Amino acid sequence: MVPDIERIIESIVRRDQDSVQLLLNSYNTQVTILCYNYCVAIEDLSAALLCFIGSQLQPAVLRVCLHTLRILSRDRRALGHMVTDSALLTLAHMGGIAIPQTCLQQENQEAEGDVGLWESLKEEIWSKVPLSCHFYKLRLLFLLTALRPELRLQLQQERGVSLLTKALEQCLAVSWGVEYEVLTDSKQPPISMEVSQKVIEILKTLFNITHMFHRQEPDEEDAALYRHLVAVLRHCLLLSCEGEDTLEELQGHTVNVLSALPLTCLDVLVSVQVDQASHKCEGVNMDCVHKLLLFMNRRLNRGQKLKEKLTPVLNLLTESSRVHRETRHYIRQKILPPLRDVAIRPEQDSSLRGQLVRLMTHVDTDVKDCAAELLFVLCKENVSRFVKYTGYGNAAGLLAARGLLNGRMSSSNSQYSSDSDSDTEEYREAKAKINLVTGRVEADQPDPMEGMTDEEKEEEARHLISMINRLSREQIIQPMGVTAEGRLAPLWGQMSDCTLEEEEEEELNLMPEGGKDSQME
Repeated sequence: MVPDIERIIESIVRRDQDSVQLLLNSYNTQVTILCYNYCVAIEDLSAALLCFIGSQLQPAVLRVCLHTLRILSRDRRALGHMVTDSALLTLAHMGGIAIPQTCLQQENQEAEGDVGLWESLKEEIWSKVPLSCHFYKLRLLFLLTALRPELRLQLQQERGVSLLTKALEQCLAVSWGVEYEVLTDSKQPPISMEVSQKVIEILKTLFNITHMFHRQEPDEEDAALYRHLVAVLRHCLLLSCEGEDTLEELQGHTVNVLSALPLTCLDVLVSVQVDQASHKCEGVNMDCVHKLLLFMNRRLNRGQKLKEKLTPVLNLLTESSRVHRETRHYIRQKILPPLRDVAIRPEQDSSLRGQLVRLMTHVDTDVKDCAAELLFVLCKENVSRFVKYTGYGNAAGLLAARGLLNGRMSSSNSQYSSDSDSDTEEYREAKAKINLVTGRVEADQPDPMEGMTDEEKEEEARHLISMINRLSREQIIQPMGVTAEGRLAPLWGQMSDCTLEEEEEEELNLMPEGGKDSQME
């Protein structure tokens, strides 16, 4: 159980430092284990703590209070109290940032505080001072860039990406090999929790100041800068950390930054020496791509906050597969291996393919689209191949959005190589029996019209059309058809073979005998 917030606040009001330390230690541990899935009065707790740390506290008590504030700052509900002038002044003081009181009384008080923080960090990073004591400065910088769009732009213009990349290198003590390759020693011990937390704060700030430039084509200077950063991020993905949750968080923020960088710079992920690689594809080092697949699989299995947690890695794998042939081949081997078992529906498969196919009908549009897009790119945007691996029913959403329901090839299909999709012996034997809608071999079903005359079949068809027309007219359903362009469009008037008189006659035939007589009277 998470400790009672009211009890913590009461201890803070009483200035009972021993009780506060004991309760907050328990709170921090339990909240971390519960992954923040709790509902408590965190606004009141953050406000109380910000007042409390301004008083004279024992070092151990101050440390646990700041730890709690760091945890609370991950929840937007707690941020309101943390970005007030007094709170920023208090936190800046705790981080060793000297901001004159007069600054807070000027019209540009926020800008003065931001400049003070940024200049302080720049001086310390360029002077190569160890960042062991700068966690709260980094945390504060992240909060400010999250809340202040103009500050994100300012840091971008002031070479903030370069400076924060250098901060990452210092934290991780990276060693460079050839151009754009950080040397990673698998025998090195896991990085400490303290280092991991600083790296995470830097990554979050990097995301804040880079994501707005994702679709922009970088010039030569920026491209070199981003490639240098990607090399460090690749190193982050291959690291081991103390604690599985910390590793998950660090990799998640690394993926977020990678997904925000220009696509043309992501080739660094695979442009490294292959001789020591654990995973290879066509002579290319796939260790980093393999880590991304493992990360995606963990996020799929957890099934929580899929839009926030899963879509960045899905997008990253999709875009990497679209522009890097070897990456696409390797990922396809893992997600879409040659079909053998066609007795079960694709979405019922327990493999990676099955998990992604299930997401293609997810209620969240972003999750659904990202999963479908990845599978479509792995099929080289070939409609028949896409339907083969997912079933037409699951594929229909993406095909309708792309105007490909008529089975035509995607216009971007030409950008892919011309390698073929080889079928297994098992698939070739079952191919003629596969139901394209469900994507599996269905059991033989009896013919529902067996034994009916042609006149009875025609009557049944007219009866069906009559019912569909009635449901459409009453706006219960809307019949759709596929246009010549491959898109869905309403079938307005296309099923009018059944006249209104015939429908009225059909309605009378469906009524009970007593109802017919009363209607006629």
